[in-house]
Amino acid sequence: MKTDFQTLKELHEYYAVNNKCGLRKVATQPVYEITPPSSGIVFIGEAPGKNEDLQGKPFVGAAGKFLNELLLSIGFSREDVYVSNTVKYRPPENREPSDDEKASCRVWLNAELLLVKPKILIPLGRHAFERFVPGAKISASHGLPFEHPSGIPVFAMYHPAVALYNPNLRDVLKEDFKKLKIFLDEGGALMKNETPDTSVFSKKTKTDIDDILSM
Repeated sequence: MKTDFQTLKELHEYYAVNNKCGLRKVATQPVYEITPPSSGIVFIGEAPGKNEDLQGKPFVGAAGKFLNELLLSIGFSREDVYVSNTVKYRPPENREPSDDEKASCRVWLNAELLLVKPKILIPLGRHAFERFVPGAKISASHGLPFEHPSGIPVFAMYHPAVALYNPNLRDVLKEDFKKLKIFLDEGGALMKNETPDTSVFSKKTKTDIDDILSM
């Protein structure tokens, strides 16, 4: 397996060929971002949707527009942050990704995070949150920070798409982004002197090993 990537573009192009995700057979193309964030702020969503599948870029549909609105509400633009997903291909009919599909993209996401070197991880929705804080429930955890073995704070958020189906959660997301801003301003993520141990993303779990052996 190649590990010495110089750019995100190189990394994504490599894994677009060297992966065993079954979704690649039904999706138009992989979806990813190639510009690292100057802020160190990284959002991780669930899976690409229809617009993302067509354009090859994450969060460009209605949920992406709401995410942009939420970012602007706390003084950030989309260009200030990095956005990715737990899987890089759109599931058919926008269904949720399966455990096998998430596992097949695990190595890809790990490699991505190693190169990006996030200062804070913000999982959007249940699938992404469980990826970093196993066993926790997003309904009880949204708007709160959590520890991760890497030392990188994890700040739980509902996925912006939920507001498209449940307008009552629109205000909840706005309030949670205000909490995120307070967390950032107080130095919870970006003002620490400690260097996060991103090598945790290169450690081989059984899932990682199984993925590598199947490639």
